[in-house]
Amino acid sequence: MTAPAETFAAAGLGPDSVDFVLMNPPFNDAARHRTSPDPKREAAHVAKDDTLARWIHAARRVLKSGGALTLIWRADGLADVLAALGRGFGDIRVLAVHPGPTKPAIRILVSAIKGSNAPMSVRSALTLNDENGSPSMEAKAVLSGQPILLRE
Repeated sequence: MTAPAETFAAAGLGPDSVDFVLMNPPFNDAARHRTSPDPKREAAHVAKDDTLARWIHAARRVLKSGGALTLIWRADGLADVLAALGRGFGDIRVLAVHPGPTKPAIRILVSAIKGSNAPMSVRSALTLNDENGSPSMEAKAVLSGQPILLRE
């Protein structure tokens, strides 16, 4: 269930009130991951069928027109992310995150602009480890505080 508008307002987050939302919603698939017996831990890690849509709806509600949303999700859920962003967002930018140079992406970082009609783009991938299993140059840069830019 999505939090009521009053809950957001009480926290100082009225409609169209923020410029940027950064989110890390629970994204593990209960069918493929062992869940915690602790309900709070399970809620923090395991996505339900409507988790992504609810979180993006909440972001859309608080973002100003032209505001940016950035989120992380499972790479195999890219179609779900694009569908959830289809209502009210554009200028979607996708960056795949690979654990190694020859391994498929495990995560995606996605940025979108509320109210934009700009087309989607796919950015150069981020590879976390080199062929020897050591952190890649890109990963070292991020770990040293350099940002991953999805926006210019």
